[in-house]
Amino acid sequence: MSARLLRRVLQEREVAPQDPDVADTEQQEDDEEEEASPPRAAARNLFDLLGGGDDEEEDKEDEAERNEPLSYTEQRHSVQKKPTNAVPETNKKSKKKKKKGKAEPSSTKSKDEQSLDSILEDLSIEKKPTHQRVHQSDRGAGKEIETNEDRATSVLAIDPKHLKGENEMRRIFGSKVVDSFENQRNMPSSSRQVRGVRRVAHNPRKTLLVSPPSYWPPWDKSISMDLLETKSGLNYFRYTFDPSVSHVQELFEAAKAANDLNAIAAILGKYPYHPESLLTFAELFKYSGEHQSSADAVEKCLFALECAWHPLFSPLQGSYQLKYSHDMNKPFFTALFSHMKNLDRRGCHRSALEVCKFLLSLDSDDPKGALFCIDYFALRSQQYKWLEQFAEEYQCDNSLWLFPNFSFSLAIARFYLERDAASEGSDHADKSTSVDLMKQALTLHPLVLHKIVDKAPLKDSSWTQILRNVFFGSAKPGSPSLEHMINIYVERHYIMWRFPELQNLLKEAALLVIESLKQDNREAQDWACVRKEAFSSEKNEYSHLLVSDFSDTTPSLPPEEVRPFMVGPGMVHEMPPIEQEGAAGPERLRAPREVAGRNPALVFLESLLPWVDYGDNHHDANDENNGD
Repeated sequence: MSARLLRRVLQEREVAPQDPDVADTEQQEDDEEEEASPPRAAARNLFDLLGGGDDEEEDKEDEAERNEPLSYTEQRHSVQKKPTNAVPETNKKSKKKKKKGKAEPSSTKSKDEQSLDSILEDLSIEKKPTHQRVHQSDRGAGKEIETNEDRATSVLAIDPKHLKGENEMRRIFGSKVVDSFENQRNMPSSSRQVRGVRRVAHNPRKTLLVSPPSYWPPWDKSISMDLLETKSGLNYFRYTFDPSVSHVQELFEAAKAANDLNAIAAILGKYPYHPESLLTFAELFKYSGEHQSSADAVEKCLFALECAWHPLFSPLQGSYQLKYSHDMNKPFFTALFSHMKNLDRRGCHRSALEVCKFLLSLDSDDPKGALFCIDYFALRSQQYKWLEQFAEEYQCDNSLWLFPNFSFSLAIARFYLERDAASEGSDHADKSTSVDLMKQALTLHPLVLHKIVDKAPLKDSSWTQILRNVFFGSAKPGSPSLEHMINIYVERHYIMWRFPELQNLLKEAALLVIESLKQDNREAQDWACVRKEAFSSEKNEYSHLLVSDFSDTTPSLPPEEVRPFMVGPGMVHEMPPIEQEGAAGPERLRAPREVAGRNPALVFLESLLPWVDYGDNHHDANDENNGD
């Protein structure tokens, strides 16, 4: 074999990947084989004699080939073109030489590692551990985004299998019941489809938060999400309107200022996924008592906003921030908060907990007050250990143990953990008991007891005796912020105190507080100082949170309050009184609206409004369809 062909084979062996363990094993076998066999002269290839007279040209070609590496395809081709009548011993010998050439000493390997380190230093790139999670570069902006591993594995990490309410409903009631309900929901009905209007069903895209039915229109791509900046391992995002539909928001603001609900319905007829218009109808349906229609509008809004997510934005990652200070981001917070309450109303407390965690992780400032209801969802979904872990690890300005909701909820969580541990035979001797925690909560916030007894209500005569005590009877909040927090806690959590076992726990702790105060009241004074220092502001820092937003009960608007939204404010005085509308003759009724040839989405929205009358138009539409 010629020297040129041998070098090509060696270059092929260097380029081809090989397992180091296999290479070491083969090297040891070759060494042993060479030691056992006597040395002999290598057999010459007779065909090499044909080119032996042109040594200078061959040397020049070899020198040029050293400077110009061959591709892997050319190397394979050159090896396959070798003579077939070569002596087998020569091939075997060349194979041994190839293997020896492949094995490199450790010094060469260390030099390669040193060169790699020097390159990284030149590029100012830090070497990361293998367990650290790193995102791919932003395809649109060409930026490399790194993930904060501590945040990704924090207590706010979201479990996707518990994020949808339908999954929890299947665990509670079974798949057959839920599938039957979904089939009925997807079927055309009088409230969603007017007779005579054809509806085209399609398969919408899958989303994490909601399960869109087939009768929803395709997403119109009118909204998108932009990456603003990356700071401290967090990616900051903001929603934006497509430039072609930027005027829609101006139309909505004008219709909202004029209380013209028909104009908002017209916006949804052309742009069915306008977030604020959907949320406006959701509020109207809620106060009208149509909770299912309200929940559908909220889910539709969430579906559109989720379809607009940036590729780097996901609830399953912990490195995002969506600041509430941007006006375009506010509908997403409002829709998530309403969706969380709807899940709680349906009994999907675990799904509501996951949505609450997502809502709290969006903005560290917590603009919607998720901290004041996340403990409630954790208790209702029996996530007691997670609640204790959350109270210890979540970073906040004040310790969560000082908040009224957490001080009482952590005592309740410890009570249920103690009960579970007693049934399993384990103990929590290293932790405070639930009675001690409840006693501490009552000493820190004595005003809560009086409000709970009135709100729950607790009608036992023993509570009258307890409230006659000076410590509980004359309790004062101390600051406007704390009083507002207590009102939110009582409104959100009062239903928990209807359980008899928790009433017994509260009564036992209250009696222990009274007994301890008879002996020494310095403990109560110490906790009063702690309360005053923790909530020292003279103004209500949580005035933007309405107590009614945390209530399960939704007041219904009387008809006279809803009527201004039906028409423009200038036409309200021209409408007859409500009692005359029912007795009005046919001449006083509004003319029926046409449905044939109109936008199905607009007809659907109009069919949900109580003042829209279609008359007998659907018969004409059916006749036209039958005639086709």
